[in-house]
Amino acid sequence: MQVQRRDFLIGSLGLATLTAAPRALAAIYPERPITFICPWPAGGTADSTMRALCASAARQLGQTIVVENKTGGSGMLGLKAMASAKPDGYTIGQIPISVTRFSQLGTVKLDPLKELTYIARVSGQTFGIAVQSSSPWKTLKELVAAAKARPGQLTYASAGIGGATHVGMEEFLLAAGAQMNHIPFKGGSEALQALMGGHVDALADSSSWAPHVQSGKLRLLATWGEKRTSDFKEVPTLRESGYDLVVDAPNGIGAPKGLPPAIETRLREAFKAAAASPEFAAACDKIDAPLMYLDGPDYEKYVEQTYKRETALIERLKLKDLIAKG
Repeated sequence: MQVQRRDFLIGSLGLATLTAAPRALAAIYPERPITFICPWPAGGTADSTMRALCASAARQLGQTIVVENKTGGSGMLGLKAMASAKPDGYTIGQIPISVTRFSQLGTVKLDPLKELTYIARVSGQTFGIAVQSSSPWKTLKELVAAAKARPGQLTYASAGIGGATHVGMEEFLLAAGAQMNHIPFKGGSEALQALMGGHVDALADSSSWAPHVQSGKLRLLATWGEKRTSDFKEVPTLRESGYDLVVDAPNGIGAPKGLPPAIETRLREAFKAAAASPEFAAACDKIDAPLMYLDGPDYEKYVEQTYKRETALIERLKLKDLIAKG
């Protein structure tokens, strides 16, 4: 009888210890600064919004979040580094939604459905097609007409091969029945400089072009969202221009797979508050980026749905051939 009572007490203590462990872990996390990997260059639109988001999340967590820019591979180099890190909550980062495409194309060895922890989807991006203000094209239809007249001779810059702006532009050109020569760069800021320097005819990018459109140096021909942007209300969307296409490529926050549940919950709570902060809203408003928050589980479902859509898009646009050609 005493043995049974002793075993019961030991079992109860063990259960209590196991139950208390997650709570204790959440209570002490984070004990040191967290590294946030941004897979885009410093100074770009994604970088600016992620820094504002991290600053707000850091206050929620009571620890510094250090943003580390690890660029290349259309955002996949930084994502792979984050996914390969120790799943202890001290390395997190931005998830480019294009991983659903790159994983199927084989350009990144990472399964987004199995190798990532999803914390939050936070905001979309305002994509658009811009040209120099001195260019002869005043409207998107004029650019299309010029591209049709000289197939493959006009050039456009993007943030990288297979990225949202490259694929979105190719999808638009397919719908328009036109051809342009794609010039890829390592990020939006480099692609912008190529247009500003007159090295390409057009730019397909998120709103890195915004201040230069406002200053009169660049002309915005169309945006790619569901509706016109608040800062450029006079500029039509692709749909309004006659092309049934919407591209928004929401930004998300994630961590390596295997994150302890208590730490995952702590991060989800911190980034939910950060995504609703005035600081983050102001950073998004500055580049006309729509807020598109989803909590971790719903964000994961969104990624699964996007993965299925990308399967069809890869075939329709013959993306494997485009990647092979560079």
